[in-house]
Amino acid sequence: MKKRRIAILGAALVAVAASILVYAQPASAAVGLHISGRNIVEANGQNFIMRGVNHPHVWYTGQTSSFANIKALGANTVRVVLGSGKRWGPSNDVPQVIQLCKTNRMICVLEVHDTTGYGEDGAAATLDEAVNYWISQKANLVGQENYVVINIGNEPIGNNNPGQWTAATVAAIQKLRSNGFEHLIMVDAPNWGQDWQNVMRDNGQTVLNADTQHNTVLSIHMYAVYNTAAKVIDYLDRIQAAGWPLVIGEFGWQFNSNEVDHETILAQAQARGLGYLGWSWSGNTDPILDMATNFNPAQLTTWGQRIFNGTNGIKATAKEATIFSGNPPPSSASPSPSRSSASPSPSPSRSSASPSPSSGTKGCTAAYSIVGQWPGGFQADVKVTAGTAAITGWTVTWTFANGQTITQAWSATITSSGSAVTARNVSYNGTLGAGASTNFGFLGSWNGTNTAPAVSCTAS
Repeated sequence: MKKRRIAILGAALVAVAASILVYAQPASAAVGLHISGRNIVEANGQNFIMRGVNHPHVWYTGQTSSFANIKALGANTVRVVLGSGKRWGPSNDVPQVIQLCKTNRMICVLEVHDTTGYGEDGAAATLDEAVNYWISQKANLVGQENYVVINIGNEPIGNNNPGQWTAATVAAIQKLRSNGFEHLIMVDAPNWGQDWQNVMRDNGQTVLNADTQHNTVLSIHMYAVYNTAAKVIDYLDRIQAAGWPLVIGEFGWQFNSNEVDHETILAQAQARGLGYLGWSWSGNTDPILDMATNFNPAQLTTWGQRIFNGTNGIKATAKEATIFSGNPPPSSASPSPSRSSASPSPSPSRSSASPSPSSGTKGCTAAYSIVGQWPGGFQADVKVTAGTAAITGWTVTWTFANGQTITQAWSATITSSGSAVTARNVSYNGTLGAGASTNFGFLGSWNGTNTAPAVSCTAS
């Protein structure tokens, strides 16, 4: 349930293992946020229960007001979508993201989204590649252990060979620790996060034991696999019986009878003291999962009203982290010399130009990619990147060579004249800083051949 629909296998859950060892995780050194038993606690020992939502930052880097809007609705945590550069990003604005979280008095869960569905999605990054991204950001993360949780990689394994999750996750945790990271680590389940084959449920102890600092929390994502109260409760019961720390890192809502039983999730999370982070604030391919229409907090959807204002929702149950009590949070550490405190610049591998705020060239480039294809249909993503000066609007054009047609689009206004296509920014993603990027996408139809066209971009 990301920038595109994820097909959930209609398979029954695998039979439960005969027994699960009960695990009592020792408390780690109180560097910052850490695990004590099944709970997340702050450095002062105060329990912290996440109550928040996911924000798709990497695709909408200009939507920085979302942090204040999410906080104003009561959240104490925001899970921020970042890109490692393998598929999205790279997100080189980590110091700015952390400061937005701290300014708005929310704990920051940072996640690399490029790993989504590895093994099934050919474009996905490995967990090891995600760890390399975190290592590249180490200078921006060290010292932020009170405020930042590192969610190594989003939904890191798809439905093909989910058993690889255990070894890959163990290696990722150990690599982070060997490189000096002391943060609370969050790890997502396989099966696109839903663990319907119970790999995380049956191997969680191996993963938790791999952390020399005993400071890892498991994360389950609950969508259509968890469409009854019985399925939700059974999964949570088994994790609780094992004594493992868990958060519900993503979940949607029951907009039809086959979808996730969000009412049970909310009630069970509150009863068990589990953190939850709903998907997502705005900007979804399928807008039914948006909480705010067009990122506007004054236009909460049914889902938005429910998760923020309903029974067991964020406003009723969230408690702000005590780290923010009394004094305003300190500023983030200054970015390393290779990073700018302004809008992110393209890495050398993406642009040979050196951005200059005073003498940059106003322009933009666009990159077209096919992210999914099936008989008669496909999904495409177009990444728009500003040149070496800020822009206030963009227009992308291309010509289909094989008779393709567009059936649905998001994050751009698209018009067609025969095979010629024009895409223009919408209100919330036209303004880009020098080197900054945004994405739009669409669904289309094809027959015979689906060649990716050459695209051009003009800026205003």
